[in-house]
Amino acid sequence: MFAIDFLIRRLAQGAIIVVTIALLIFTLLRVVPGDPVRLMLGPMVSPSVAEQTAKDLGLRDPIIVQFGRYMGHVLQGDFGRSFVRSAQGGSTGGSRGESTFDASNRASVIGLIVTTLPFSLLLAGLAFLISLAVALPLGVWAGLNAGRWPDRFALYLSSVLVSLPNVWLGLVFIFLLSAKTGWLPAIGYQNWTYAILPALVLAVELIPVIVRSLSVSVSSNLLDPYVSVGQIRGLTRARMIAAHVLRNSSIPLLNLLGIQAVGLILGGLFVIEYLFNYPGIGLLMINAVFQRDFPIIQAIAIFSCVALVLVNILVDFASTTIDRRLQY
Repeated sequence: MFAIDFLIRRLAQGAIIVVTIALLIFTLLRVVPGDPVRLMLGPMVSPSVAEQTAKDLGLRDPIIVQFGRYMGHVLQGDFGRSFVRSAQGGSTGGSRGESTFDASNRASVIGLIVTTLPFSLLLAGLAFLISLAVALPLGVWAGLNAGRWPDRFALYLSSVLVSLPNVWLGLVFIFLLSAKTGWLPAIGYQNWTYAILPALVLAVELIPVIVRSLSVSVSSNLLDPYVSVGQIRGLTRARMIAAHVLRNSSIPLLNLLGIQAVGLILGGLFVIEYLFNYPGIGLLMINAVFQRDFPIIQAIAIFSCVALVLVNILVDFASTTIDRRLQY
């Protein structure tokens, strides 16, 4: 019963958040300076043709009317078509002119997202695996030795890693691991090895956050009375740590991964994919921003918001399953 009530309540809250964010993005895109019609048709297009094209695309209707029409299409699974990308995959912004522009030949937004999303999922998955492989043992080690040199080492290492700008770090990795040694490919994508370098950059951002959260959680749980009570009842320290301390310490880590880590991944994808020319959803988003391709920007913003909401719901549900006290 709790699970059903929890999911219904959180899904309703999530729907409100998604619609609010979608309306905010939709409005901001239409009030900022610049006209996407000029990018579609070129700077030499006549004002009358530009105005007629804007009306045909519905860009001159009131914003609330445009948003209502857009959300109606979204609910049917239609996220629109790109303003500047042709169905053949190329960018046509400013190159077709007023006599050859064909609005029906624009690429499907959902098709572009489906094409690029697997590359971003591969990159994000590798980044998570690398960061967890390094941060979990280091964080537990630091937490079990609070106040001693392992804890200080983890703190200093985290401080160094968190202060490294991802753009600078990406350039250093490209120079050292690709251009200088040739160990790893860096630019573009031909196989999964092209995701390793950008994943390393993302992992460096995640590692200090996970290490500090886990070490603090483990050290605080060791001071809780239940650890002493368990040892008095005959449980060994190793048993208490493995069966209870690490279990309870996973709750803050889950919340961190659901909120901050996923946010870091989504934010980092845009910068890192552009830096490495990696053909994921982040590069698609950056190019869409440069080209003022509203439908792509809106769709990616909605999908990102939905992903954050769903991950947070799953994390909260997992936390209440681990610790029943959180249900109340």
